[in-house]
Amino acid sequence: MLENSFGLVFFLKIPRKESKIRTVYFRITVDGIPKEASTKRKWDITRWDQKGERAVGSKEDAKSLNFFLDSLTIKINEIKTEMLYSGKSITAEKIMDQILGRTAPKIKVMEEFQKHNDEMQALLGKGYAKGTLDRFTITKNHLTAFIKFKFKKEDVEFSDLNLEFVKDFEFYLRTVRDCSNNTTLKYIANFKKIVIRAIDKELISKDPFKNFKGRKTKLVKKPLTTQELYELERHYFTTDRLNVVRDVFVFQCYTGLAYIDAYQLKKTDIKEGIDGNLWIMSERQKTNSTTNVPLLPQALKIINKYKEHKLCIQRGTVLPVSSNQKMNEYLKEIAILCGLILSHLACKFERNQKPGNYAANLQNDLNMLIPGLSI
Repeated sequence: MLENSFGLVFFLKIPRKESKIRTVYFRITVDGIPKEASTKRKWDITRWDQKGERAVGSKEDAKSLNFFLDSLTIKINEIKTEMLYSGKSITAEKIMDQILGRTAPKIKVMEEFQKHNDEMQALLGKGYAKGTLDRFTITKNHLTAFIKFKFKKEDVEFSDLNLEFVKDFEFYLRTVRDCSNNTTLKYIANFKKIVIRAIDKELISKDPFKNFKGRKTKLVKKPLTTQELYELERHYFTTDRLNVVRDVFVFQCYTGLAYIDAYQLKKTDIKEGIDGNLWIMSERQKTNSTTNVPLLPQALKIINKYKEHKLCIQRGTVLPVSSNQKMNEYLKEIAILCGLILSHLACKFERNQKPGNYAANLQNDLNMLIPGLSI
């Protein structure tokens, strides 16, 4: 980044009491904004050339002062050049701070990460969703554990970050935490956002992710077949928790709602449409768009089944949806018990992905499979 203007001047400052011996000052000006400070050196005004901004004469003391002022000039220009090439904004105050050794307190990585999460917490519902905060919180917990594991301390400074640190964190996630490739890269991406934030705040000059490369694994996700959905709907589970999770998932199949939308669905979101039938009319959290979904008989049956459920009454919601983590865990169990391929069912619920609105094209398939069955 280029500054509009830069100036450096050395001068003798006029003291309060008239005297020939005065203190040598220097003034740095960037974009018209000046900052000045004392060199801690004194000099006789009769032996000073203000036009040349140096001591006059061939005596040793004059040579010594001029050598000092030349060295200070070189140092100031070096600082300015380093700021220029590192992309930092150049100000007179920043240059002066480095010259005088007034360095800013060193901000540590986990401190900045926590500050980011606190800000996100304050903005929940105002541009940020709780699910996003949860993912950054999990990433922070993994990074904290990694620093303890690798460095045997609670935190590190941003100056400690480099490509090796990033690769070691990636290796830790894959091995110690046993994360999949895609999950690992999601945590890495969240950490990178904190680093970019630090770069923007000029807490770090170099990007440790510059040469880091990671490629997500492309997942092939097949929708449930008509037969699988039919078997899932009618399977009897001996535990209520699995029956509830199955019903929520089936409800998603007939409405196309993502996890977070099913979790937050309230009775006030169920409204009568212009066709006289009941519809879901609400705002989708993930896409920030309006949802208008007709409620098919299967979905209405599930709603009526849980209208007196204590969790629904307590939260004022339509369905007793558990946490995303629990829902995923129980769905995998359901997939095994039903004999379904795990990727057909369990991964559908993960990360707020909608399972697909199968109901729209289901009628013909069901009629072929089970004559007379209507949806």
